[in-house]
Amino acid sequence: MSGHQVPENLKYTKEHEWIQIDDDCAAIGITDYAQSSLGDIVFVELPEVGRVLKQGETFGVVESIKSVSDLYSPLAGEVIEVNTQLENSPELCNEAPYDHWMIKIKLPATKDHPKLSSLLNHQEYKDLCRE
Repeated sequence: MSGHQVPENLKYTKEHEWIQIDDDCAAIGITDYAQSSLGDIVFVELPEVGRVLKQGETFGVVESIKSVSDLYSPLAGEVIEVNTQLENSPELCNEAPYDHWMIKIKLPATKDHPKLSSLLNHQEYKDLCRE
């Protein structure tokens, strides 16, 4: 895990996605650890805007020279934006994984999102990656 970036302001999943929550929206991408493990990313498949995701549901695929990996939604919500830049330039996931979110979802209108507790903070995620 040494050398991998884990920004303190983000939340993380055990599937190596990061989440940045801003009011009722969440941006989701893959972590530095994930892109490093995958190797050179050659293709990213993302969902249509308007799709409603359940927590843990597959929302897309990342294909690298080594393997194909599913992407899982860390929270339930409706896809309101897709980063189309990644379709033409998937290598951006390798170059700057925290600068290039994949999708943005609108969270349900609950004040305290019940599933936030399942997300990891930066220290918990660092510990997970050391295992």
